[in-house]
Amino acid sequence: MKDQVWWVTGASSGIGAALARSLAARGAKLILSGRNVAALEAAAGDIGPGTMILPFEATDYEALPRLVEEAWNWGGRIDGLVNNAGISQRSLAVDTDFAVYQKIIDVDLLAPIALTQQLLPRMLAAGGGQIVAISSVAGIAGIPLRSAYSAAKHGLIGYHDAVRAENEHLGLKVLVVAPGSVATNVSRNALNADGSVRGTSDKAIDNGLAPETAAERIVDAVEAGKREIIVAEGAEAEVPGLRRGDPDALFDRMNAMVQAGYARQMGAATAP
Repeated sequence: MKDQVWWVTGASSGIGAALARSLAARGAKLILSGRNVAALEAAAGDIGPGTMILPFEATDYEALPRLVEEAWNWGGRIDGLVNNAGISQRSLAVDTDFAVYQKIIDVDLLAPIALTQQLLPRMLAAGGGQIVAISSVAGIAGIPLRSAYSAAKHGLIGYHDAVRAENEHLGLKVLVVAPGSVATNVSRNALNADGSVRGTSDKAIDNGLAPETAAERIVDAVEAGKREIIVAEGAEAEVPGLRRGDPDALFDRMNAMVQAGYARQMGAATAP
């Protein structure tokens, strides 16, 4: 990866920032994008020379041609794109405003598609490159309280699988990553049923993999030429295999988990 130019979205924190550091440690030059300029500047300062920040709102589709031109001209090419920006959700589908679905699918699915569509012709004309799509275990199996997030992340996998199939023979490699719980702000920044920001984390996320560990696994997979990896531990790591090999067992497990959750809520509500 020495002297390759990599563009990382959602690079201000979490997996994106850790990926940027890991790529830089292996010699890559970085373009860091996100909305938080101060956080991007701090991340670039940690990485050092050979780093550009390119802040933008992921759903500002009209700005994408200009941004892609600026990013491409900075290093004369883009060797790798990491589609990482996104937001999650914590609410039952029956309670969730449709606007929440629109926002999450816009940010988590349509925005990376729009950016990739702008960059893809340039990469192919230059002989190919690498795209890394950060989906989720929730993009392989529908996870309770994440119906919008699961829908978007399922779509992200489908889109990138199709792009790989169409262009692998032209030198374009595509890695789809399905993380489980990683210790980031994803739960704290998740949307409630009414679209408000949750503001609190949860035990599964707080006890998840360190972002640096996830990033190292992802970059190792890029260098190994992998097409898909699961970055999860314990029961979460079993979910993709069950969804593909024994879906009924997974559905029963999810059903039991939800019913147990309702039982705990009812017990708390009726306790003296």
